[in-house]
Amino acid sequence: MDKINLLKSRRDELNKAGKDIRSTIQTLIDEQSFVELSAFSFSKNEFYGENAEGEGIVTGFATIDSAPVYVVAQNFAVMNGGLSKAACDKIIKCMKTAEKNGTPIIYLLNTQGVQLGEGISVLEGLSSLIFEANALRGVVPQFCIINGEVFGQISILSAICDFTFAVAKKSVLSITSPFVVSAKSGKNLPKEQVGGADALSNTNIYSFKINSVIEAKTTISKILSLLPAFGDGMLDCENLNASIPTLNKDASAKEIIAKVFDKDSTLEVGLSAPEVKCVLGRIGGISVGAIIFDGEKAVELNSVSARKIKCFAEFVSYYDLPFISFVNANGIEVSMETANSSVLKDVADYIEAFDSIENAKISIVTKNAIGLGYTLFSSKSAGFDYACAFANANIAMFDSEKGALIEYDDKKVDKDKLAKKYEDENSDPISAAKGGYIDDIIEPQFVRQYLIASLQMLIR
Repeated sequence: MDKINLLKSRRDELNKAGKDIRSTIQTLIDEQSFVELSAFSFSKNEFYGENAEGEGIVTGFATIDSAPVYVVAQNFAVMNGGLSKAACDKIIKCMKTAEKNGTPIIYLLNTQGVQLGEGISVLEGLSSLIFEANALRGVVPQFCIINGEVFGQISILSAICDFTFAVAKKSVLSITSPFVVSAKSGKNLPKEQVGGADALSNTNIYSFKINSVIEAKTTISKILSLLPAFGDGMLDCENLNASIPTLNKDASAKEIIAKVFDKDSTLEVGLSAPEVKCVLGRIGGISVGAIIFDGEKAVELNSVSARKIKCFAEFVSYYDLPFISFVNANGIEVSMETANSSVLKDVADYIEAFDSIENAKISIVTKNAIGLGYTLFSSKSAGFDYACAFANANIAMFDSEKGALIEYDDKKVDKDKLAKKYEDENSDPISAAKGGYIDDIIEPQFVRQYLIASLQMLIR
């Protein structure tokens, strides 16, 4: 037997079956950097009576902008990406190797579920896979790209990963078939309206929406460069003492992101709850994680926004980044829907995640820190190392309208005048500063200078 020619024949069959997915992997990584692992991993599928080429899974290691990563990619061309016990074992083997080497891992998912005929064996494989991924949280960054349809239990992996990408007009994610979900709801909806990125806008699963897999490469590279354990947590930076006069007139989230952070350093994470911006970036060359409350009025928390903040704080804790909150928050949203939600549990989970952050914690009250908004995101007792407020900010127990009704309810005066009176007399940040709860009151234009100075002093 000519084993060299036999090897060539077997490799040709393997490459033919995985031509498209291997091409997709090449768009994600540095050219010619992919080294495949367990390429000839097969098991006989008795139900179909054929070999599952490479188990419909391609695994290996590569580099992205010279940073090492492991890759797990489902090959939809083999049994519609159907998972087997052997496929799960192959993925887990790659996970364990990534853990051993302290290397990030990227999952390219595309599957319609499990291979039929394996019964409980594949469920055991999925259980091992899901719990292994969970054990990797905070150990190495995990990135998930929904590269088409992803149905079944493997969809849980997208919720475990640190960052999950939706490929626009292609990604559909569902724990069961979206057609079953649609039918159960008494509707006849296209799959995109059940499991597409827009349909899952309240799930906090998707971090980014991209047009193609190749776009994920830039984002993954940028994230890794910002993490001290995988990139450089501090770079040289110019204009450390520059002021930003425009902030005195416009302290919106958009302006803060554009002017306070170093140029071209930021990434906004998360498609859910756009009123809360979760941002990775650099300030004065120092990598940070920041939450920025957006809007003219103070943001009111619901279960979606509270969960988003919790997940981000957890990530910041895992990878030892400083944490900054730009506060414009007014406690929990008042509605029946929010009252009957997991919002209190989500807030409690945020407190636990925030408490686990060991690097610098800094709070800047940009507009409003009212009630629970102050307690969670600005108070000294919460553990903020440095807290300051813009001169035109409001810090109080109640917002001006509610405070006026409580303080001056017996006076027959115009409601707006009462609200203005309460704001002037009770919300001035100087009151918090007198109590030692705010370290300084500053002009908005100087906030970058204050942040850089405090980060340089406080970071680990």
